[in-house]
Amino acid sequence: MEFKQIQELIKIINKSNISELNIEDGDFKITIKQAAETQFVAMPQAVPQMVHQAVHAPAPAQPQVAAPAPQAAAPAPSAGSDKLVTVKSPMIGTFYRSSGPDKPAFVSVGDEVKQGQVLCIIEAMKLFNEIESEVSGTIVKVLVDDASPVEYDQPLFLVEP
Repeated sequence: MEFKQIQELIKIINKSNISELNIEDGDFKITIKQAAETQFVAMPQAVPQMVHQAVHAPAPAQPQVAAPAPQAAAPAPSAGSDKLVTVKSPMIGTFYRSSGPDKPAFVSVGDEVKQGQVLCIIEAMKLFNEIESEVSGTIVKVLVDDASPVEYDQPLFLVEP
């Protein structure tokens, strides 16, 4: 099955009342699930974050308070930034450190990773996208909490090559 066919199936299922579709063709298997409740849960999480950012932006005193914290956090990575590689989010979504709530995290601080190794999952529009390491090295810091919303290009991990 081609990628365009899968995209069309997803569009059709999103417009219909079908909650789950299973397709098996030889070695190829795909399950597409539609969970309306998940969408309703995800939407309120995104709205408060946007409101939270909007509240901080107009207040002149709060950005000054918020600015030193990132600047204080930034010098530590920038002091060692000659060595550290920042793995950033390629999309907007929800960050997950493991494939399920009862599963171990893909990586933790101190773990050795190889290029192409899965570091985390980002859920976007009910699709779970595996984020792979761009470099081999050691995980120095995990910058995002599990099940937190992330923005495009937001730093997720610091890796020492």
